[in-house]
Amino acid sequence: MSILSYLHVVLTTRLAELRRDGERGDSPVPTAVIIAGLVAVAMAVTAVALTKANDWMTKIPGYSPPK
Repeated sequence: MSILSYLHVVLTTRLAELRRDGERGDSPVPTAVIIAGLVAVAMAVTAVALTKANDWMTKIPGYSPPK
């Protein structure tokens, strides 16, 4: 049997198995929504930390903002 015939049979068999199996994982849409939510939370946490750090720095006597 030639290598091309062998590869054709293997590929055809594997594709048939994948078609038969109905459960192939989660849709990418919920995953993208979860990631977007995590990014939004991370941005909010970063904004709060930056605000608190700036407030803390302005309370230091003799502080001048960087140029």
